[in-house]
Amino acid sequence: MEAFSGYQIHEPPLQGSFSSLSVDIESLQRQIDELSTFSDTPAPSVTRVLYSEKDVLARRYIKNLMGLSGLSVREDAVGNIFGRWVGSEPELAPVSTGSHIDAIPYSGKYDGVVGVLGAIEAINVLKRLGFKPKRSLEVIMFTSEEPTRFGISCLGSRLLAGSEELTELLKTTVDGQNISFSDAAKLAGYTNNEDLSSVLLKKGSYSAFIELHIEQGPILEEEATSIGVVTAIAAPASIKVDFEGNGGHAGAVLMPKRNDAGLAAAELALAVEKHVLESGSIDTVGTVGILELHPGAINSIPSKSHIEIDTRDIDEKRRNLVIEKIYQSALSISKARGVKLSEFKIVNQDPPALSEDSIIKASESACQELNLSYKKMISRAYHDSLFMARISPMGMIFIPCYKGYSHKPEEFAAPQDVANGVRVLVLTLAKLSTS
Repeated sequence: MEAFSGYQIHEPPLQGSFSSLSVDIESLQRQIDELSTFSDTPAPSVTRVLYSEKDVLARRYIKNLMGLSGLSVREDAVGNIFGRWVGSEPELAPVSTGSHIDAIPYSGKYDGVVGVLGAIEAINVLKRLGFKPKRSLEVIMFTSEEPTRFGISCLGSRLLAGSEELTELLKTTVDGQNISFSDAAKLAGYTNNEDLSSVLLKKGSYSAFIELHIEQGPILEEEATSIGVVTAIAAPASIKVDFEGNGGHAGAVLMPKRNDAGLAAAELALAVEKHVLESGSIDTVGTVGILELHPGAINSIPSKSHIEIDTRDIDEKRRNLVIEKIYQSALSISKARGVKLSEFKIVNQDPPALSEDSIIKASESACQELNLSYKKMISRAYHDSLFMARISPMGMIFIPCYKGYSHKPEEFAAPQDVANGVRVLVLTLAKLSTS
């Protein structure tokens, strides 16, 4: 990185006063814009996949910003990046904040990024105010929140949360080009990744974790509310399903003689919608985001189909009941259509996470002190916070985003909304770090 927007932190003599709390939004927006240039697709889209050349450059950018903010920077074996401001009582468990910067293909420049760059700016604000934390404050940039390359979401935070199962799985995990996780990490500079036990953290490693994030939904914007204080994160589950039929010529095989794997997949996709709607709760959602047919020719009856299902809920039992109904539908569709259900695999089935009351109250208090409107709300998207909740009390702060757009180039958060989010984060970190 030859040049980028960062600035030295000059601490004034002011001690602990927040009367002049001011976010340098021009510099922060410039950093958001600059980070978006590390992309494998042209602007306004952003594509930044784990361990790619652009990802490595973006990581260097973040480390440089952390260094300019006077943070002590380290990385673990998979590339989680930590920037610590040592408190006056460093033996106490630190308060942590952060998010991710990887981006799915053709997405936007705010998802995750606001929570990383905003966290660094929050530290800058506290330093400019002359604040002295009792507990150390740590900014975390998590590796691979998105599942783009290896099909594993929140890879870095899952490992930090102590997933020994994942450490074993990664030994045999490959990407779409058959490159192993280990080799990809080594090419990105993470050469000591054979034993990932060093990445795992123990419960209580942090006294609190709080993540600033765009809402990724339309509620805050529609209700003209400045801040969302997250009370819970919905429990996600993902399923892979394969059907096998006979295939054949689109003209020569008559309809009564067909065993169409494509129609089996289509029928299951509609069954997903049916079972989700029958749950009786608006909090239950389901999506068929991938549907692939083989051989994929217009004049050939599909002999194989592959679909991937995402279903979520804040009620784990209700979500698991939906999964069971989807499975029973897959069995009955297979039998009725004379196709083979060759795979029904639950890839992940994570429990929901509740925000800690003390963090909710600290965020609410910050909003009140700043005269910002806020509402308590559920996160229906999952985040690194979902897994950090396994080792630390957790909370989240949402800011509005344009029309709720996310994971697309039109993703946008107004500078004032970003600044408001950082201001709430500043006060919340200050409260948590002195407790």
